[in-house]
Parts: sequence; structure tokens; C-alpha cells
Amino acid sequence: MKFSLQFTIPIFVILLISLSCKRKEVFTTDTSDKLEFSLDTLTFDTVFTTVGSATRILKIFNPHKKSIRIDKISIENGNDSKFRINIDGIPGATAENIEIAPEDSLYIFGEVTVDPDQDISISPFVIEDALIFETNGNTQKVVLEAWGQNANYIPNRYYNGKVAYLSCDFGEEVWDDPKPYVIYGVLVVDSCDLVLPPGMRLYMHGGIAKGENTEGERFYYNDGLIFFLKDGHLKSQGTLDNPVVIRTDRLEHNFDEVPGQWAGIRFNKESKGNTINYTEILNPIVGVSVDSAASLSIKNSRIGFASGSGILGIHSKIDAENCLIYRTNGNSVQLEYGGEYTFDYCTMASYGVDETAIRVTNLICRNQLCTIANNNDLKAHFRNSIIFGSREDEVDLVHAIVDGEDKLFDYKFENCIYRVKKLPTEEGYMDFFDHSVDCQNANTLDPLFFDVEENDYHLDTLSIAEEKGKPIGIDIDLDGNPRDGTNPDIGCFEYSK
Repeated sequence: MKFSLQFTIPIFVILLISLSCKRKEVFTTDTSDKLEFSLDTLTFDTVFTTVGSATRILKIFNPHKKSIRIDKISIENGNDSKFRINIDGIPGATAENIEIAPEDSLYIFGEVTVDPDQDISISPFVIEDALIFETNGNTQKVVLEAWGQNANYIPNRYYNGKVAYLSCDFGEEVWDDPKPYVIYGVLVVDSCDLVLPPGMRLYMHGGIAKGENTEGERFYYNDGLIFFLKDGHLKSQGTLDNPVVIRTDRLEHNFDEVPGQWAGIRFNKESKGNTINYTEILNPIVGVSVDSAASLSIKNSRIGFASGSGILGIHSKIDAENCLIYRTNGNSVQLEYGGEYTFDYCTMASYGVDETAIRVTNLICRNQLCTIANNNDLKAHFRNSIIFGSREDEVDLVHAIVDGEDKLFDYKFENCIYRVKKLPTEEGYMDFFDHSVDCQNANTLDPLFFDVEENDYHLDTLSIAEEKGKPIGIDIDLDGNPRDGTNPDIGCFEYSK
């Protein structure tokens, strides 16, 4: 009995100790073990018309057989974010060492407060941020998205990757609401004149969109497009004091000069009578493209920060006057497959890219290797214009003879400044200078613009463009300054002392 009692006491103590100790929790450290989320975008889908706030819930799952430790959860923009979060009852912009048991979950409450009447620099159309999750060496992200500005969303703010049609029975659709307009997806204009009055602001929500053809094959395209069919027309009616602005809806300053944020403005074949005046078109892929037998008159306008060409004409008619086309990754002006074009007092500046300021052809390729092609008549006339950049040749000409048929290739430069070197020799256009009247072939040593690095294309004090133009009936420059009646300056700006 004595022996049995001595043996029983230690066993009882060990049992008590084992029961009182908490079982050690096992955490996964496998980098392939990731979190799962109830949503990939936490959307605060209220359009605020008054000051208000909204709260949404995100659920985080640990689908694994072991516990998981989240090293850090944070809002990407930290304390500068317009979003606030509450993680497991604890508010703050960050949280660390958050544990989730096996096959369990955790809730995060997100909140945003918006004043839609604030300036768009403070309360933009789309307020975006992200929740960052750092776990086992992995970084995962959930997008935070809210609508801040009280605006006209066309057709609505859920139309990313979709096509909407605008028709007004051959009448006019005037966008004259004082609130700005924001286009989502692709807007196709038909049987309607779309009128943009002075001071109108049109913001494009671009991005990559996914489509599917009739065979079920997926394809991708660029969103944020205004497309005019034959009976659809644009009347952009900006003024010197109140220009129309068409640009990306990303309004943060670090997006101001980012190219290719929306697809552009396209005039389909036979869309005639389109006019653009005192309009700024910024951040597109292609600024304006004018297709076969379509026409456009563009005056006193600026096109900049395009990832492709600023102006693209394909067997079309374009009349441009007092325009600045700059900072494009493609050609400033690209004229393909013939057509009829005039450019008066325009500045086409192409710096730091491997494309010429202008490209003029009478050719269109029908396959990738251009073994099948067509050509068409071309008339292109440049007067009092600057065609310049960082390449030795800023003029690209392609006069193609297809199947023995030589089409008209009529181009002319009058009182222009351009930059060419190989074009009139090695590339076979020996008669290039015969198509020029009172033009100057310049180089980078010649003073021309005030400050290219700052995108200031006003003329330098000693610019070679001063007093080298010829009066052609255009009395003011892009800034509204009067031009000299006898010896005007070349380009879109008259030098102002």
C-alpha cells in the first residue's frame, strides 16, 4: 500500500501539470500557404452627393490545416489614406502578428468618409488604395475603391469593359451640366452630335478590358474610348479662356504625365464634320484617330502624353491649325494610306523617343509582313509649322507603288522648320527639298524652344522660328496673342517679349 501510494502521487501531479499546460499551437511557414479573401476589391459603391461615410466588411480565410500568422496588415498609403480599417476590434492603419486558427476566418471593417463638394484634387472621382497582407514571405493585396466626386458617370460607374451607345435621333446631346463627366468603358456615338461646351471637363476611366468573340475566344483591349460612327459627330467648343479638357480620371499629380491611360477618340469611316477647338487631350493611347473618308477640323488645341500617336489619319481629311502635339511615344502626327491634310502654325515636338515627329504614307499593309498592301492618293501640306525632335530625321515618308500602280504622293512644306538628314539621301527622297519653300533644316544646336524638359514649347528668346513665317490669314496664336502681320513666327506660339 505504501509503495502504491508513493507511485500514485507523482502520476497525479504529472497529470495535473499536463492538463494545466496549453497545447503548443503549430503555425505554417510554407510560402505556398496563402490567405483567401471574400473579395478582391472592397468597393464602397455609394456615389456621395453630400458629406458622408460608408463601411464595408472583408473576410479573411485561413483554409489550411495549421494556424497562420499574418506578419503585417497595412493600408498602402498609411496615414495619408482616405480609408480607415478596424482589424478584429482594433482600429489603426496597421496591425502586426495577427493569428488565424486552422480553417478559421477574421473580419476587417473598412470605412471611408467623402466630401464630394471638395476640389477634385482632394476628392477625386475614384478614390483608390489597397490593403497589404504580408504572410510567410508573401505579399497579397485587396483593392480599396470608393467614389468621391459628385459627377455624371457615363453610362454608369459599373461599365468597365462594356460598350454603351449614345443616340439622339440626329439631334444634339449637350453635356453642359456643371458637374464633370466621367466615361466608363466604350462609348459609341451614333445618329447624334455630341457637344462639349466651353469649360467642360471630360474624364476617361481607362484600363485593360477583357472581351470574348462569338467562338468563345477571349481577347483583351484598351478601355476608355469614345467612338463615333458615320452619323455620330463631335463638336468640342472650348474657348481661349474656357478650354475643354479631356483626360484620365486619375487626378493625382504623379499621373499627370503618364501616357496611355485611356484609349482615345476615334472617328470611324465617313464620320464627317467633326470639330475640335480649344481642347486639351491628355494621357491617351492615341489622341484622335480619323478613319477612311472621315474628317476633322482641329484648332487651337493641345495633345500630349500619348503612348501612341497624337493625331492618326488613315485615308481621311484633317485640317489642323494652331495645335501643339508633344510628348508622344509614337509619331506626333501619323498620316497613313493617303488622304488630304493641312497643318498650319502647328508645333510637332518629338523628344526622347524612337519615332519621328511626322510620318506620311500612301500605303496600308494588309498583313504583318506587308506582302499584301494597298495605296491611295495623298495630299499633305504643312505651313508655318515646326517638325522637330531629338532624332536626326523627324520626317518619315513612304511613297509606295503597289502592283505597279503609282498613286499621287503630293507633299509640301512652306516656311517650316524641320530636321532631316538621311531622308533626302540614304532613304531615296532626293527631291525632298524640292517640296520645300523657304524652310529651314535645323539641328539641336539651333535655339528653338524655351524649355523642352519642362514641356514649354514657347519660343526661346533667340529662336530660329522668330519672324520666319508667312501671313496666311491666321491672326492669333495658341495663347491668343496677335501674330505679326508681316513676319509672323513659325509654330503654334508667337514669341511674346
